[in-house]
Amino acid sequence: MKLQISVGRGDKGNYTAAVEGAGGQALTAFCPEPDLSCDGLILAGGEDVAPDRYGQENCGSQPPDLERDRAEFGLFQSFSCAGKPILGICRGCQLVNVAMGGTLIQDLPPSCAPFHSCDGEGRDRVHTIRAEQDAPLYSLYGPLFPVTSHHHQALDRLGEGLRASAWSESGFPEAADCPSRRIFTVQFHPERMAFAHRRADTVDGAALFRWFLSLCR
Repeated sequence: MKLQISVGRGDKGNYTAAVEGAGGQALTAFCPEPDLSCDGLILAGGEDVAPDRYGQENCGSQPPDLERDRAEFGLFQSFSCAGKPILGICRGCQLVNVAMGGTLIQDLPPSCAPFHSCDGEGRDRVHTIRAEQDAPLYSLYGPLFPVTSHHHQALDRLGEGLRASAWSESGFPEAADCPSRRIFTVQFHPERMAFAHRRADTVDGAALFRWFLSLCR
């Protein structure tokens, strides 16, 4: 299976390694044109989505990369219209929600920092999330499991057709999906929990990449 992966500037390694480690081919680039010869799409983590994309003024968002926004909204539309599987990770989760008509919380309150944003040295947080029983994450990892976290925004109103499929301790969605359209998103970072980046204090992110590749067959 060959996956197109859209990443931030200079950010190819972790996502490429995770897909290749899981047995797939990775076509990874910054702001690529849609390549529908690929079997699926991964929208990776990175900068905040421009708030005017969901009809809001900037009230806590960090500076967006408008070039990347344009490219990735186009990628989402192309792969979605073609009926091909899509996986959004962190920023990608948020972008998919916005592309489907949802909104974001632009800056989580300080009380949420111990669960979501990086620590004082820029390292990922680890926290436990709860998966809904009919969610793919439940089948992979069970009802409760630890993941990495590194974000200051969250899903707010869900886009049309999306449902929240996992939740953080602080009550924000940690995953959302639309199974009928093979669209799946996670707020955490499975690529930083897999293969060379496997951690003893989280579940194995490799299982998620293997599952997504199987969906692309």
